[in-house]
Amino acid sequence: MADHLYIFDTTLRDGEQVPGCQLNTIEKIQVAKQLEALGVDVIEAGFPVSSPGDFNSVIEISKAVTWPTICALTRAVEKDIDCAAEALAYAKHKRIHTGIGTSDLHIKYKFNSTREEIIERAVSAVKYAKRYVEDVEFYAEDAGRTDNEYLARVVEAVIKAGATVVNIPDTTGYCLPHEYGQKIKYLMEHVDGIDKAIISTHCHNDLGMATACTLEGVLNGARQVEVTINGIGERAGNTSAEEVAMILKCHHHLGITTNINTTKIAATSRLVSSLMNMPIQPNKAIVGRNAFAHSSGIHQDGILKNVETYEIINPKEVGIDDNSIILTARSGHAALKHRLEVLGVVVNDDQLHSIYENFLALADKKKEVTDDDVLVLAGEERKNAHAIRLDYLQVTSGQGVRPVAAVTLDIAGEKFSSAADGNGPVDAAINAIRNIIRRQVTVKEFTIQANSRGSNDIGKVHMQVEFDGRIYYGFGANTDIIAASAEAYVDCINKFKK
Repeated sequence: MADHLYIFDTTLRDGEQVPGCQLNTIEKIQVAKQLEALGVDVIEAGFPVSSPGDFNSVIEISKAVTWPTICALTRAVEKDIDCAAEALAYAKHKRIHTGIGTSDLHIKYKFNSTREEIIERAVSAVKYAKRYVEDVEFYAEDAGRTDNEYLARVVEAVIKAGATVVNIPDTTGYCLPHEYGQKIKYLMEHVDGIDKAIISTHCHNDLGMATACTLEGVLNGARQVEVTINGIGERAGNTSAEEVAMILKCHHHLGITTNINTTKIAATSRLVSSLMNMPIQPNKAIVGRNAFAHSSGIHQDGILKNVETYEIINPKEVGIDDNSIILTARSGHAALKHRLEVLGVVVNDDQLHSIYENFLALADKKKEVTDDDVLVLAGEERKNAHAIRLDYLQVTSGQGVRPVAAVTLDIAGEKFSSAADGNGPVDAAINAIRNIIRRQVTVKEFTIQANSRGSNDIGKVHMQVEFDGRIYYGFGANTDIIAASAEAYVDCINKFKK
């Protein structure tokens, strides 16, 4: 009989800690409902005590989804646990995820404590959480660098206190895959009562080994994996959900199954990328633009003769369908609404009408509109609430000509115009905007990405600026890359603290 592996998705908690990728509550609900459609077992919805926004998001996600367990993170602190329990009030299936650092580095420098005191605090937190919910998960932060014998003592103690799941995080991404696998094996063999709890992996990708470590953990007895869509997360990110799901599907001889509907992977990946304004690297496994591209002559020859020579995954298995409906200027409201719903975006009639008008304008420019384009259009609708909007842009540039830009901004309904030159057309547009806002804003990072490969494609611009000692992130998308750059700059400005 096959073993079941529980998929614990932390895109909305650990994944959202990426600078500049924070979502509002409505956007988090969109992602949560898509994760439910994908088939994840547990959704970590947030860290309620950290902010009113996180607290409210956990409440609303709990109301919005039906069958996945909703999990809230806490420290081993009673007020954190109280707050998490309150936020989970509407969840059909609820879990409190509490824990504390267990490595000697954390014990000495973070907590100024001792090993025995840490075990006492761990046990106390689990017992306190059990007063609210039956399903309590304990995390041993920095378990990857924790001595195995001591870690086993901690795990045994929290299981006896009532923990139903014990998370063994490689918090810094330090472990080699075989070391992490051996750590899980050691716990399985040396913890009394280990059969009373599920052991979970939670691996970071600092050294590029998160998925490999996770798989080793599973092969040695872990039956829950903590993952994010597109592998997003702090620093180099977390274990990639789509990689784990497809590894187990391709290697079905391992006999380990999940509830993941892999045909929803591509749509989920695009939705998260779009809402978080975080581009996916083209060579990213499973979901990257080039994941199923073959440019080598030898590879192309083999693919033409038999697709299995160089493809171990049928693109349709992850939701990439060459025969999917192509949206054009002749497509109606119903086709656009259906495509948005497939991509996890639910809109009302007024929003659909607004998006449809922009869709027609784009379809006239580039003939065929892709899923990525549709997500960009949905994102543009969210910008309508911005206090500052780019109303007009005209740029003159060329070989031997000093670039000059004329810009008009709509600021709370009032129009302001300016013109400026620059080292290039983008620089000129930004200088003209600076003249209007009269603030010293420094561009720190500027990234351009195309949706596909055509010269008429939408260009996506991700920008990072510094203002008043703080970093802000912005996003713009347009078939005109200069306009996209100006929109990204204005998006940053809209996020300045009042």
